[in-house]
Amino acid sequence: MKLDVDALRYLSKDDFRVLTAVEMGMRNFQHEIVPAELVERIAGLRHGGTYKVLRNLLKHKLVHHDSSKYDGFRLTYLGYDFLAIKTLVNRGVFAAVGRQIGVGKESDIFEVATEDGTVLAMKLHRLGRVSFRAVKSKRDYLVHRSNYNWLYLSRLAGLKEYAFMKALGEHGFPVPAAVDCNRHCVVMSLVKGYPLVQIKQLQNPDEVFETIIGLVVRLAEHGLIHCDFNEFNLMIDDDEKVTMIDFPQMVSVSHRNAKMYFDRDVECIFKFFSKRFNISYQEDRDEEDGVEYDSEENGRPSFLSIEKSAGFLDKELAASGFTKRDQDEIEKFIEGGPEPKDGSSSDDESSGKEQTADEDNETVTTKMVALQLADQQVKSSCCNDEERVEENLDSCNVKVVRENEPTASGEQEDSNDLDNSDDDDDGSGDAELVKRLNKQRKRAVAAARGRRALASRNSYKDKGGKSSHNSKIQKQVSKW
Repeated sequence: MKLDVDALRYLSKDDFRVLTAVEMGMRNFQHEIVPAELVERIAGLRHGGTYKVLRNLLKHKLVHHDSSKYDGFRLTYLGYDFLAIKTLVNRGVFAAVGRQIGVGKESDIFEVATEDGTVLAMKLHRLGRVSFRAVKSKRDYLVHRSNYNWLYLSRLAGLKEYAFMKALGEHGFPVPAAVDCNRHCVVMSLVKGYPLVQIKQLQNPDEVFETIIGLVVRLAEHGLIHCDFNEFNLMIDDDEKVTMIDFPQMVSVSHRNAKMYFDRDVECIFKFFSKRFNISYQEDRDEEDGVEYDSEENGRPSFLSIEKSAGFLDKELAASGFTKRDQDEIEKFIEGGPEPKDGSSSDDESSGKEQTADEDNETVTTKMVALQLADQQVKSSCCNDEERVEENLDSCNVKVVRENEPTASGEQEDSNDLDNSDDDDDGSGDAELVKRLNKQRKRAVAAARGRRALASRNSYKDKGGKSSHNSKIQKQVSKW
């Protein structure tokens, strides 16, 4: 989207208040489309002034209106640019915005001027363009996050580039001087030079080539890999002084693909200089700025031979691929912990390991024996429960039979009642009692074995049928 700052001069405080309300709704409330009622509530303008301001912002294309699911608004890149520029102007970083001096797949670069006339460069990150939308697989801005939008990714890229640029400048690398950063906007010093891809001739191409390769190796010694080190991201001035640019994609040397990225950066430089200036690099040993580094058989620097001895910038900046394990190793290296010198210590360690292994085996065997004993106890308890249930049921049968017989004390009333009931039911009561007792015995045995007696699915429908008849029989048995 083209940056037209003319409208910036005519926007009022209410306009920026509503713009900030839309941004807060997208950031704090996780809304892709912020509802109009929420924008009005956050902005807090009186007498319904929010909707009037939103119409003005729509006219300048600072917000986008979407009513597919509900009436809502979202920020556009132009509105995000205006918020960042307004903040930096209020800080006094710059006072004017000039022409556009660069366009990339991820950003736009403009000239800005301070109040005293100093010209700076302003980089606006614009992730999500059609030319580069595979950000989640190509960049590590999200880390562990799953939900995102392009404005948020652009903000992360801007913060990361500002951090890398400032740290590299403090360690003496030829990079632009970082001035300030807000949202997705990074302000830096303007490099007086030209992209290396536009250079057709050089007075000392060999020295420039060695300087560039030395930068790649020096970055690796500080724990970083550029990952996009090519002729498009190298600036060179009239004195053939090289400056690096574009840092959001830098990773640590501890990254799992660090060797591939390092070799790719070296290959890009070799290929460009061999095609443009017909330079081949076949020396066994090279020195650049007093730093020595080994090379492979074809004269190229080897990633495995580079020692990370100059610093730990990947730890300081939390570069991609730098894990907690790497941090522990660095702390051990800094502390300089004691190392075993004699073979006795190694023997003691091996004997200690054997003793621990024996102890582990003993504990495992004891646990197995305990489990077997527990199983036996459970089985024996189940068998005892079944025997007890059967004994109880047998005793119940004996008691019922004995109750039917006349007792020695001569209880005649109970015997007479039983005789009358037997005469009335024609001996059918004893048979029914035996059947019911057998059923109860089976249910008790099944319950002791861990089985549940399932009731009939249609039992609630049997009203006045067998269930009611059984209830009458139970009442008669209770009377007997």
